This record gives sequence, C-alpha cells and structure tokens, in this order.
Amino acid sequence: MSKKFNPETLCVQAGWAPKKGEPRVLPIYQSTTFKYDTSEQMARLFDLEESGYFYTRLQNPTNDAVAAKIAALEGGVAAMLTSSGQAANFYAIFNICQAGDHFVCSSSIYGGTFNLFAVTLKKLGIEVTFVSPDAPDEEIEKAFQANTKALFGESISNPSLEVLDIEKFARIAHKQGVPLIVDNTFPTPINCRPFEWGADIVVHSTTKYMDGHATSVGGCIVDSGNFDWDAHADKFPGLCTPDESYHGLTYSKAFGKMAYITKATAQLMRDLGSTQSPQNAFLLNIGLETLHLRMPQHCKNALAVATYLHNNDKVAWVNYCGLPDNKYYELAQKYMPNGSCGVISFGLKGGREVSIRFMDALQLVAIVTHVADARTCVLHPASHTHRQLTDEQLLEAGVRPDLIRLSVGIENAGDIIADIEQALEQI
Repeated sequence: MSKKFNPETLCVQAGWAPKKGEPRVLPIYQSTTFKYDTSEQMARLFDLEESGYFYTRLQNPTNDAVAAKIAALEGGVAAMLTSSGQAANFYAIFNICQAGDHFVCSSSIYGGTFNLFAVTLKKLGIEVTFVSPDAPDEEIEKAFQANTKALFGESISNPSLEVLDIEKFARIAHKQGVPLIVDNTFPTPINCRPFEWGADIVVHSTTKYMDGHATSVGGCIVDSGNFDWDAHADKFPGLCTPDESYHGLTYSKAFGKMAYITKATAQLMRDLGSTQSPQNAFLLNIGLETLHLRMPQHCKNALAVATYLHNNDKVAWVNYCGLPDNKYYELAQKYMPNGSCGVISFGLKGGREVSIRFMDALQLVAIVTHVADARTCVLHPASHTHRQLTDEQLLEAGVRPDLIRLSVGIENAGDIIADIEQALEQI
C-alpha cells in the first residue's frame, strides 16, 4: 500500500490487498508447503531467481502480509516476522556480524536483550561494548573498533524508560560507517518513527502493543533500505560478497535496497528457523488494526496515573517521560510529541520490601511478566525479568532495586488509580 496513506489507514488496510473473489480479511495460510507445476519453477525459487513460497520456515503469505503492514507503518522497504522479539534482536545483529566482530549498544536496554548480547553472542564470538545513551558523542565514539558492525539502542528503554536520542545515535553510527538499529517496541510507529531520524533498521517485540491482547509471542525486523552496504563493503562481506550457499549470489548486487531482509530470510531463517506461526501472525494483524486507537488511550491513562503517583507522599520517585519535570521530557517531545507509551516506572519510600508488599495488595492490576497490552499489569524487574543481573549490571541498565514497572492498560483511568490507592494504603 502506498506510503501516502496515514498510519490509521495503514493499520487497518496495509499488507493484504485481496483480488477479485479473495477473502476480504487476511486468511491464515496454515500450510507448511506450497505446490508448483514444474521442477523448474521450484528450482528458481530455491535459487532466489523468483519470489514465491515453498516452505513456511522461510516465508508464508500470512506472515508476509503482516510484515508488509509493519514495514508500511515504519516507512521501511521490507520486513520479516520472527518467533519472538528476542529472535528479532538476534537476527538483526547476526545478519551483519560473525565470529570476530563487535558492535556497540546502549546500556539502557531490556534485561533479556542485555543477556543475549553480553553472554550468548559472546559464545558465538561476537563482542559488545555497552555505552551510556546519555554520554556525549566523543565518549560513545571511543567504544567503536575496527571490527564494529552496528550501533543498537531502544527508543524507550525497558524498564528504565530512558528516551534514546535517535538523531545523535544515527549521526555517530554513520560517522563510523555502520547502521543504527533501534528497538521501537514501546512507542510503536504510531508514536515514533526512527527512520525519520536517521535509524537504518528497526526491531520490535510484536508481543507487546502491536499484538495488544497478550495472545501471541512474536517479533519483527524492518529495514529502511537507506544504508548503503556497498559503500562499506569491507565491513559487511555477508551482504557484499558472494554467498556460496546460493551459487555465489551477492545480496547487495542482486537485491539492492532489499538486500538486508532478503539475506535474513533466505539465509538466517533458512538455517535457524525462528519463524512466527501463521496463526500468531493472523492474531498480530488483528491487534495492528486497532493499534492507532489503543496507543493514545494507553498514553492518556499513563499520564493520569503518573501524575497521581508524582503527587503521592508514599512515592519516592516517578519516571515517565510525559511528565514535564522528567529528564527525558524534551527528547520525548522531539521524537514522540503525540505520546510515548503506557509504561511507568516508580519507587516507593521504604525500598524493595515495601514495593513487594504494595504489588501483592493490588487487586485490579495483575502481577505478570508481560508488559504493554490492554490490561494494566505490574512487575518488579530486579526480582523477576532482570534477576539474572548483578546489582552493578542492574544499575548499568538503569534499573534500580526498588523499581516497579507499571504497564498502564486501556481500562478506566479512575479505576486503575483507585486500585493503586487502596494498595498504597496497606503499606
């Protein structure tokens, strides 16, 4: 669908364009394989000489329709769905890094991603250097090495809620001849479009706001098509030199702006198989159709709750970039003037034990691992999602021991606040 359409229209209509007599609603292509009339037709697909479907581990029509919708929303040229947000992060890096390579990453990222980058990728011979996203250009540039292949950050970090200066990070990345990869899960393309500020690749955990109903785990990688791989061919041999597993095909030459996603699909998904199921892609599409309606309500409710917490004597601190006195308020107004997300972090006077008692007293708000769906939920990262990190690593990732992550849903804001109030009265 043409990029001239507004996000609201893209949420509803992009990705699936039925022909005469075809289903109006995106169907689930629940099939592992696809039929062809001749052996030659199948051979051309395997050689990447024609586009089409032959095995769902690589591509599926339902998945591709949903990926195309997300690409349209982000303003990219192509996208690929993955089985989870973690798979998307892994593929995004592994598509351009191999053993002996290095990348630079904001230290303010989701704990699971921190562990993926610092521990698991290290086992594959890929090193990472973490930098403070608020550090000046010169300090971040010192982290780059001759073998550095990417710069990575989260538009709004989970759970520390730091707003990334995307334009600054893009400037640094491009000065070093590498792409900027931005995880845009929390604001979604409804509130922030990193490509417009210089980012080259965007990743999502579609499990969160995009799905919106906590029904389906998934991820997505979107390519802007703007990074010139051939201009830095020595850094990216996987894209700019022949791939012997495809008879010497060179992705940058054969596919131009589609090179990055084509390689990720034809090579990584072929070999590793972290594909999203067509059923989950179908459910994700249903969520996307109301994304533009839900995000403003999440933000409106979150601001009301954050304001209440900010004015409560039992609350030690509140972090929400929609509050005018927040450290990241100006950056948030620059990159996401219509709202950021529905996630708030805060701490209670009395520290960790008081925080736990407060959470246990909540009735409407549920304690769950999940975040960013229609229902309000709460988590204590130091005890749950980030418990594998040391205290030093927690602080490096911007996670205080007393931090409570509150994901504000789309219920009535007054009801959410009333539940928080009664829980505070019990501590």
